[in-house]
Amino acid sequence: MRRKVAIVGYTGYSGAELVRILQHHSQVEVVLLDHREDGGQGAALRKPKDLQHLPCDPESLRRAGVELVFLATPPAVSMELAPGMLQAGARVVDLSGAFRLGTAENYSAWYREPHTQPKLLAEAVYGLPEFCRERIPGARLVANPGCYPTAANLAIRPLLEAGVVDRAAGIVCDAKSGVSGAGRKPSLTTGFCEVTENFSAYSILKHRHVPEVLQVSSLAEREFSFTAQLLPVDRGILETIYFRTTGGAGAEDLLRIYEARYADEPFLRLYNPGRMPDLRAVARTNFCDIGATVDSSTGRAVVVSAIDNLVKGAAGQAIQNMNLMLGLAETEGLL
Repeated sequence: MRRKVAIVGYTGYSGAELVRILQHHSQVEVVLLDHREDGGQGAALRKPKDLQHLPCDPESLRRAGVELVFLATPPAVSMELAPGMLQAGARVVDLSGAFRLGTAENYSAWYREPHTQPKLLAEAVYGLPEFCRERIPGARLVANPGCYPTAANLAIRPLLEAGVVDRAAGIVCDAKSGVSGAGRKPSLTTGFCEVTENFSAYSILKHRHVPEVLQVSSLAEREFSFTAQLLPVDRGILETIYFRTTGGAGAEDLLRIYEARYADEPFLRLYNPGRMPDLRAVARTNFCDIGATVDSSTGRAVVVSAIDNLVKGAAGQAIQNMNLMLGLAETEGLL
């Protein structure tokens, strides 16, 4: 028997990616939940015709036997829907930022709006499997990480834990993303004429993904500088991370640290010293690719981390979390 899972927000980029991947998953049956945000002429053109559609309400979930719901919705909608889904007995993987930051105060500081479900926020488990795997299987509510923090934390945290980063010198993360990271809702800044043949920075010093890096990698805000930039491509994130090493650590040392930390991780790929990943290598995959180089005379280090923002940065990682929550092979549907 296949396990029933449902998607709210299936017409958005991350939701559509969930549909695409899950249709090739051997252990689940996909149900689409029709929410008011899915209405309209544009959405009707994108509805998969061969999947079951249900009203987005708790009673429909109960009758259909849905075990898990993906919320590919804005934070406010996730906060509205999650309590009813949980009360219906379904578990939830939320792809928005609604439940990532631990406290209502932290959420309000970075998202500039109040949090309406502080009890659920305190309960939610952060879903970066490489660092939080032990807590995910037993969770009712998993907060799927943001795309930028996924690439950043996978590159930074092992080196901080190993003590090879000069924290006093700080870490600079220069991050570039494809336009799909901004979502499907039209806006002036993501329109074709604004993006094509262009390259721009945004949300400087106030990007809402910064606190996820701080809390997962145990950094103080003064130690971490982050700038997000918009690439004229549809998908992909490439982060170039600059810092200084301690104790004369070279590129081989950094890669040995990664190899030890990620030896059993199916979705981490490391490059030889001096070789760096690019967007093409990770497109439409759930991999995070990491390369490192170090100038031995100055201790200056550069690490490049690349992911597909819609897969490892959103839908793929959400399915990774679903697999863990349902007791399935973590790689099912993703390799």
